[in-house]
Amino acid sequence: MELIGIAIIIIGFTLRLDTISIVLLSGVATGFVAGMSFVDILGILGKAFVDARYVSLFLLTLAVIGILERNGLREQAARLIRKINTATSGRVLSVYVVIRTLFSALSIRIQGHIQFIRPLIYPMAKGASHKDLGKHDDELKGLANAVENYGNFFGQNIFIASPGVLLIIGTFKESGISVDAYSVAIASIPIAIVAILASCVQNFYFDKKIGR
Repeated sequence: MELIGIAIIIIGFTLRLDTISIVLLSGVATGFVAGMSFVDILGILGKAFVDARYVSLFLLTLAVIGILERNGLREQAARLIRKINTATSGRVLSVYVVIRTLFSALSIRIQGHIQFIRPLIYPMAKGASHKDLGKHDDELKGLANAVENYGNFFGQNIFIASPGVLLIIGTFKESGISVDAYSVAIASIPIAIVAILASCVQNFYFDKKIGR
């Protein structure tokens, strides 16, 4: 009987029932089996919700982005970049990877693929090509997502309090090597520069490939 909660989840997911309802039902059933009162169960569920309420804030950004896209955000972004005659797909992505790296180094969060690349950066890069990309469109999508990864992954370690730096310090410590956050951040700067240059070269050759 102690595993009734797991059984409810398995059956509910198998039948494709409402996820939140199944999880709540599983929690309540597990609480009853453990001898808890209904009030105690509600208290635990309420405390868990309050403790983790900030985790779900990102869902608000998804709703906002969805509304903006529905009202023409992507089209406006492409239309804006077309007004810049010197803009190309590669140049737009190269500028973004520099900005993304600098922002990551300063621990300034500008979201990521869903909130920024899909509704803004990719449409701008596509609009800057001034032509039908055809078979190269998927490659452009890959490049647009790649520059986000380059800037975020390699730039964040320049910030001494970033999770990446703390992970590196912890790993070295377990191996008996003493290292401080400042040294890790300094050592990450040339790596970030190399990542930016590699991305810019990649973007440059994409422009060459499509004839821009």
